Amino acid sequence: MSITEKTIRYSTIYRLSSHILFWLVVFIVPQYQTDISIRDMLIQNSFYVSFYMMASYFVAYFIIPKFQRGENYLVVILYFIIGGYLLSALSRFMVVYVLEPLIRKPPYSQESLLEIATDLRKLITDYFLQNFSLAWIFGFIKLSKDQYLTRQRTLQLEKEKAEAELNVLKAQLNPHFLFNTLNNIYSLSLTNSPITSSSIAGLAEILDHILYRCNSNFVPISTEINLLENYIALEKIRYDKRLKVYFNHVIDQDVQIIPLILLSIIENAFKHGAGEDIGEPRIDIDLTVQTGDLHFKVENTFVGQKEHVYTEKIGMSNLRKQLTLVYPKNHELTTYISEGRFVTLLTISNLTIDDARFKNKSTVSFS
Repeated sequence: MSITEKTIRYSTIYRLSSHILFWLVVFIVPQYQTDISIRDMLIQNSFYVSFYMMASYFVAYFIIPKFQRGENYLVVILYFIIGGYLLSALSRFMVVYVLEPLIRKPPYSQESLLEIATDLRKLITDYFLQNFSLAWIFGFIKLSKDQYLTRQRTLQLEKEKAEAELNVLKAQLNPHFLFNTLNNIYSLSLTNSPITSSSIAGLAEILDHILYRCNSNFVPISTEINLLENYIALEKIRYDKRLKVYFNHVIDQDVQIIPLILLSIIENAFKHGAGEDIGEPRIDIDLTVQTGDLHFKVENTFVGQKEHVYTEKIGMSNLRKQLTLVYPKNHELTTYISEGRFVTLLTISNLTIDDARFKNKSTVSFS
């Protein structure tokens, strides 16, 4: 946090004390005059600081807010002229009838109220310019602070909105995945398959990951790899030996990633690839993480549609929304069909590194 941010934070939390500190600094700024005593100088400074305060708060809390709200500029300028005149006249009146009797020795002459009110030249050159020169500095400081706080609130609201949208997308993804998996187990139970119990156990492990390990916005890539391996093993149960799945992953750093995005790509490959291929479907998965950059490629056999009639499913649509929310400028997701194979390519750069010493290289075949 920079000094400016710390100062703004302090002035926001301790508003009264920050104002007192500001005016105390203005008060103690040396104004050396050889012809008056320290007592008279302190009294004089107190009067002048009070004039500065009236002008500053008039500009900062009355004039500037009216400009910001877009009120009629001519009316606001008129307010400023009238207010400036009244404050200057009041300042001159206080100097003549209060300050000077305290610090000057009689006899001395005093201006009448009419002379004070009509001597515009003296009011402008000696009081208006002096009082309002500091007032505009004070107003500029307050305006800068307000703009900073407004930007911070806007960023916070955008962050909260993005997190809320991301949670909605996760809520859409999880039931989508569970619906597909439960359908698989239901099919096994209808045939009294002996692997039904192992399927339920595999699902329980996946649910443990989704319910208890995906509560944070980011998770280590190593936990996502374990999830993918469990999911693939569970899906492989219902395809027997006709489905071939190859999962290669080379990880040099355990980077942080938003949960379930890799699973949604693989889920899409199973549902719209292997699930619609009555022949010998094949899925090739390659995951590489190197120096904070992730490259994920999934290829699956693809039948029944041509490239120009392909329509994106809900899982991939949700994935794109998630990636846009979390990685708006450092990701790329492309899909295409080539030679009967559907290919999904995901690249995310500059991921946060969880442990730079982590090393992992593995090739898993689920044939």
